[in-house]
This record gives sequence, C-alpha cells and structure tokens, in this order.
Amino acid sequence: MDFLFGLPRTQNGHDGVWVIVDRLTKIARFLPIKITYSLSKLAKLYVDEIVSLYGVPVSIVSDRDPRFTSKFWPSLQGAMGTKLHFSRAFHPQTDGQSERTIQTLEDMLRACVLEFKGSWDTHLSFMEFAYNNSYHSSIEMAPFEALYGRKCRTPVCWSEVGERKLVGPDLVQMASENVKLIRENLKIAQDRHKSYADKRRKDLEFTVGDKVFLKLSPWKGVLRFGKQGKLSPRYIGPYQVTERIGPVAYRLDLPDELSRIHDVFHVSMLRKYIADPSHVLESQPVQLKDNLAYTEEPLRILDRKVQIQQNKTVSLVKVLWQNQTVEEATWENEDQMRAQYPHLFIALSVAS
Repeated sequence: MDFLFGLPRTQNGHDGVWVIVDRLTKIARFLPIKITYSLSKLAKLYVDEIVSLYGVPVSIVSDRDPRFTSKFWPSLQGAMGTKLHFSRAFHPQTDGQSERTIQTLEDMLRACVLEFKGSWDTHLSFMEFAYNNSYHSSIEMAPFEALYGRKCRTPVCWSEVGERKLVGPDLVQMASENVKLIRENLKIAQDRHKSYADKRRKDLEFTVGDKVFLKLSPWKGVLRFGKQGKLSPRYIGPYQVTERIGPVAYRLDLPDELSRIHDVFHVSMLRKYIADPSHVLESQPVQLKDNLAYTEEPLRILDRKVQIQQNKTVSLVKVLWQNQTVEEATWENEDQMRAQYPHLFIALSVAS
C-alpha cells in the first residue's frame, strides 16, 4: 500500500490515489481519495473495496506514513489478523512494488490528462483495467489472469491489433478508444523504465583475492571519521576477498579494529575496487560498537577564547577531535569539556 498525493484537484474533490498491489498476482487497485479523509473513512473504503472483494490480507507492506503508523490502523489490522510490515530507510526496496506501480500510474496519468478531457479520476477505472490486463514478465501473464485463472472476457477489443469497426453503444466505443490509448502509453512507459534499469543492471561477482570497498550502515546520528550524516564516507576499505560464501555473499579480510564485526557481507554491501592510490581510505584507529558506532575522543586543545554575551561570558576551547584535521577542529564549551574529559586538561596542554 502507498499513497499518491499532490495531484490536481478534480470536480469531485479528489487530489490523491490510494495504490494497493497484491504481491502474489500483481493485481492493482487505484482508489481516488482526498487528503482530508479521516482514518475511519479510509478504513471503510478499505473494507468496501478490498476486504469485500478479495478477503482479509495475510500481511501488508507499506512505508511509515502517519496514516499507517497511527494507533487506529494497527489496531484495526490486528483485529482482522493482518500483520503490518513497514519499510525502513536502509531497506527502501521493501515496498518497492507499490513504488514501482506508482511510477507507472504517474506516467499514465500524465498521458491521459493531456489526451482526455475532464478530470483524471473519471479515467482512473480505465487505467486500472489497462494495468491489470497488461502482461507482467514477473508472473508471465496479466494480473487479471493470475487472479481469476482465465483471461479477461469483454465485448470490447482491448488487445486487437489493427483497425476494427466496433458496433455498439457510444460508451463501448469510447471505452475501447480510451483503453487502447492507455495501453499504448503504458507500453511506452514500461519500455522507457526498462531501458533505464537495463543500463544500470549488472550482476556483481568477485573472486578470491579481489579488493572491494565496504558500505557503512547509515545509522542516524552516528559520527564516522569526523563527519556526520550525509557528509560521512559511504564506503571504507579496500579489503581483500578471502572466500565466497554462496552466490551472493563474501568473506572479507578485515583489520583488527573491525574484528567485532562479522566478516561475511552481502554483495550489495560491496563495491569493486580499481587500483588507484588516491582512492585508498586509510584505516581509522577506532573502537567500533556492534551497531558500527563509536565514541569520539578529543586529542588536544588548540586554542582558547572568551565569548561575551549579554549577561554572561562563556569560555571556549578549540578542540582537535579524533579523526579530524587541524582545519576541522571545533570550538566547545570549556566547562562542559572539563567536566566530561578532565584528563584533557590534566595531561594535555594548549598547543604552541
């Protein structure tokens, strides 16, 4: 499940789409909603459109949207016996299926808004029909066929190639033209996304003796090598591959300071190292914890100054921290530093 908001407001007041995808059959539901819908309104829509037609899901994968993490939604799903799984920043691929479906839906919405007259929500049912009756390579059939065990039977020639004259009401004729155009746009969008993915898709394989960079886990608020957040290095190393464990795991020869970390890593955590002296990141003499975090220690005091404020004066010291250069040294409160690191003022003096 995922929400798509920020769409142009229609005459019915809809400004978003609730995208729900079945992980087994890939069947998708596009439900027009308003951003102002309450949780009780969304719950009723969920029961009317999903539970009444497909039954109660075994589990639901979603992001950490406030609507999904509120007390009401988990209690409702717990009463129905449905387990909730939330994606994390380190594993965004958890809900990648709904995100990928939203990309396709956005492409169809852009094309249909330009081609059709009226609001986008009036054509959302045609988009849903076209999506669920399109071939999916992952299941090697259309989602409709996977769900019901047969191909969709309809008097409208959805997939006919070439020109054919339809005899029937104007509604059938209009629906046929709309779905034909949507399917063409859907095919164009799928081909474009496939070409983007194929350019970057490659299977990484390493042999024993190769050197690789190791990716650091993005723990929030953790200082690494004197940098915090986005400025911290993403990879350390290089380290030598000593053994291949299965098709997607490798054992690395880690230095002593990383001895507390398990030395087998998934291939997604590794990047091939091409020999270049400027690319080598020197090993940092730090004591890592189990979550790859460590405690920063001050090395010496470089300078002192007094900052005069409106009603008080504050003594500051310029401290050189571990894994920092002199240019990166920071000014800290002297009283707080003296209380937290008394040895710094006993054993170390101000640099000349």
